[in-house]
Amino acid sequence: MPLNESVVVGIDIGGTFTKYGFVDKDGNVLNKNSIRTNEFNEFDSFIKTLYKKIQSEKPDKLEIIGYGIGAPNANYYTGYIEEAPNLKWKGRINIVDNFRELCGKPVFVTNDANAGAIGEKEFGGAKELNNFIFITLGTGLGSGFYCDGKLLYGNTGHAGELGHTIIFKNGRQCNCGRKGCLETYVSSTGITRTVIELIKSGKRSVLENFNESELDSKKVFDAALINDEVALEAFDFTADVLALALANVSAVVSPQAIFLYGGLSNAGDLIFKPVRKYFDEYLLNVFKNSVIILPSKLPQDIAAILGAAALCFNELKKLNNKI
Repeated sequence: MPLNESVVVGIDIGGTFTKYGFVDKDGNVLNKNSIRTNEFNEFDSFIKTLYKKIQSEKPDKLEIIGYGIGAPNANYYTGYIEEAPNLKWKGRINIVDNFRELCGKPVFVTNDANAGAIGEKEFGGAKELNNFIFITLGTGLGSGFYCDGKLLYGNTGHAGELGHTIIFKNGRQCNCGRKGCLETYVSSTGITRTVIELIKSGKRSVLENFNESELDSKKVFDAALINDEVALEAFDFTADVLALALANVSAVVSPQAIFLYGGLSNAGDLIFKPVRKYFDEYLLNVFKNSVIILPSKLPQDIAAILGAAALCFNELKKLNNKI
């Protein structure tokens, strides 16, 4: 390792864990670790602990030139985390200014799914693409949109919230306060809710042996592998709903590719095969054969860190062209 190698710190703030790593310009994560987000009731103690941990673990030969942060409900324009439902700290939190005061370096923040899209562009499968959609299929459904080579932020900084488009009027209750949002059907929790509804309708399944609180998407996946009819129907329904949403949004932004990452995407053909089938059925004819649906090429364990780091590298380029 050369002396004083320049790196950025990529930080991914989640409801349970905050992951961070030292990343070079080629996307190599040179060191990484995490702290538990949910142990901190106060934002001030969280951010000070996080900064101290990062400093204590920085290899001597690395020079940190900036910090990139991906966080739920983070606004690239304002530098605030705004009303994040899965974090203990409520209201609007000025994370950029607070962290900059501690580190004295440039700090940039964006929504966690947007950070994933930037990571896919810089270090993943979208390096040669100017128009693509990045979808995260975890507890909820996050998304980031690249249009004509630029990440889409829109007027408020919150553009690209595909998970909170209403797919069924008066449908399932969403944590955002509305009903029928896409993520209540297409997510790890969404597919579990579908299984529960199918079992309550009288359909038989190996999954009926679990209490509702015990059911999760991993159990649904395992049941599908042994051809459980309810689990297979749940995957098919989830894929159908996702494909409809993707076909609709493709008519608006005309992507070259749609990347699925995390959670349900790890189910492989159980999700990709029916999604591609239904997507082809729903897609407007003028867009046929112009969009491909692919698994993300970002490594699962460091994708969020890479995305936040890519954000920082991109913003530093804009500022001083030194990277």
